[in-house]
Amino acid sequence: MSQSPSSSTAPAFRLETVGMDALIVRLFAAIDEAHMPWILAADNALRERFGEALIDLVPSYTTLLVHYDVARLSQREARQWIDEALRGLKPASTETGREHRIPVWYDDSVGPELTRIAERLGVDTDEIVRRHAGRDYCAFALGFSPGYAFMGMVEEALATPRLKTPRQKVAAGSVGIAERQTAIYSMRSPGGWNILGRTAVELFDRERDEISLFRPGDRVRFEPISREAFIEQGGDTTPLEER
Repeated sequence: MSQSPSSSTAPAFRLETVGMDALIVRLFAAIDEAHMPWILAADNALRERFGEALIDLVPSYTTLLVHYDVARLSQREARQWIDEALRGLKPASTETGREHRIPVWYDDSVGPELTRIAERLGVDTDEIVRRHAGRDYCAFALGFSPGYAFMGMVEEALATPRLKTPRQKVAAGSVGIAERQTAIYSMRSPGGWNILGRTAVELFDRERDEISLFRPGDRVRFEPISREAFIEQGGDTTPLEER
């Protein structure tokens, strides 16, 4: 059974084979922001232990995927290295992640679900904006598309299921929620999240030293801005449903 992140004892983990050159390290059974210090600590320890034998390491909500070079070590050796790396693990500092302030234009034209969620809760759209932008979110994992970060946790009252029928095209920069998670679409793509607004911030840029703006463990705060400010920042005001 996993230990509390406040404990000095590392959480128990188990290994799962997902391929001849990949293992999953499962640290926890449920999603919880408090688990991130352990996930980040395990990420650092595994990168250091595997060194050049590591092809890729993908941290997620409760697990880490370790993709290693079979020309350098066997699965038995990989399992041994993981055990050695995680033995006596200590949680990373909660200050490890970076902080991001993301300006968002919340509006029905680019956030069609803004009004629907407000009506469901019996409040106005300003209240939905205040609640969504009123807390920090932890970036749990990257996936779906380059630079796309799954973040949480959204206030329980705002939790909304994914759309029954996903949209064929969701604009890049669209900010949405699904259940108790929130995210920003890093590029135009299909999607079924409930869209509240849009940001002009580039989440994925091949010209940057670090091509993805976010990485697991980062803290994100959304800041409401006006339509005029959004346009000044280079934002596209084309209504979502026209795309």
